[in-house]
Amino acid sequence: MKLYIERWLKAPVQHRDEQPKLRDKGTPQGGVISPLLANLYLHYVFDTWVEKHWIGIQFERYADDIVCHCASEQEAQQLKTLLEQRFTDCGLTLHPKKTKIAYCKSSSKRGSYPQVSFDFLGHTFKPRLCKNKQGKFFVAFTPAISRKSAKKVRDKIASWRILRNSKANLNSIAYYSRAILQGWKNYYGKYGRAELKRVLFYLNEKLVRWAKKKYKRLKTERRAVRWIIGYRQREPKLFVHWSFT
Repeated sequence: MKLYIERWLKAPVQHRDEQPKLRDKGTPQGGVISPLLANLYLHYVFDTWVEKHWIGIQFERYADDIVCHCASEQEAQQLKTLLEQRFTDCGLTLHPKKTKIAYCKSSSKRGSYPQVSFDFLGHTFKPRLCKNKQGKFFVAFTPAISRKSAKKVRDKIASWRILRNSKANLNSIAYYSRAILQGWKNYYGKYGRAELKRVLFYLNEKLVRWAKKKYKRLKTERRAVRWIIGYRQREPKLFVHWSFT
């Protein structure tokens, strides 16, 4: 195994119209094996080190995105300082803007701290107003789709050529989008469903624009909106997000 890793790390890089160049550090940029090599190294640099020297600290790591759970600000500051040194010793550097301490504020935690949110795996974790089964409101520290992820979703929808095709119909658009919308729903919809619902309903705006261009009788915004609403009422399961509650 070590032999394969050494070969992967020392494999030369060849750019277009250039001769192969030997590398003396890092993993192949953009290479399919790079995430695996980085994961193996971070298992040594971070996982085993924390488990050995910080017993009781819980953490989640996905590739190079990491969240550590500390009992106090003092513990968090100390861990951050030692992690910076650990990474430096291993030839790595913590991202100065992404590495931060956040306070998980909620109704049961009345402390204060400048930073009360963070992003992780496409979600923003922050205090949100929630309602329990008895109908009472409280503040909980929960995840929902992040602004960056929401923008990517909207940009993806805006890029669909089928929404600019006057020969398409709602059934063909629904078929085209079904798997993509279902994937977003499965990943981002477990928590913060209201936030995701608002993002996915951007597709309705695009459908209105498409309908206005396709049908002469729907040239006005009001008529096109009413037509989409009527279609949704008749076939609420046509689009994945139409039945999203």
